[in-house]
Amino acid sequence: MTLDLKRINDRITVSGQILPEDIASLKAAGFTTIINNRPDDESPDQPAGAEIEAAAKAAGLGYYAIPLGRDGVSPDMVEKTKAALEGSQGPVFAFCRSGTRSTTLWALSQAGEMDAGEIISEAAAAGYDMSHLAGHLNQK
Repeated sequence: MTLDLKRINDRITVSGQILPEDIASLKAAGFTTIINNRPDDESPDQPAGAEIEAAAKAAGLGYYAIPLGRDGVSPDMVEKTKAALEGSQGPVFAFCRSGTRSTTLWALSQAGEMDAGEIISEAAAAGYDMSHLAGHLNQK
């Protein structure tokens, strides 16, 4: 599988599902932290989050599991995403099924930190439409 990385900015890049064997490539690309936004057992072909976590930790990368499922976004998920970004010593890589949920959590975690138009523009340049979040992005 070839990774289809979508760079949002210097701090964050997103993609769809990764495999444990992709961790070495991510580390080689300079990422220091991985955020898993995909709940386990969403699809029969996806590896367990624990497998990706083990590979990330073995490679010396930070790892955060912030699964975003059918229940939708919670303030806790947004805070955890913000903490993961702030706690990382370098570029962060986040993934879910398509990258949309990862981009959504990134966008919401930047509300009040970045201008809403800038958040929407950076996401759009990576191929993700976050304009529906505009009302949320102007507040902390």
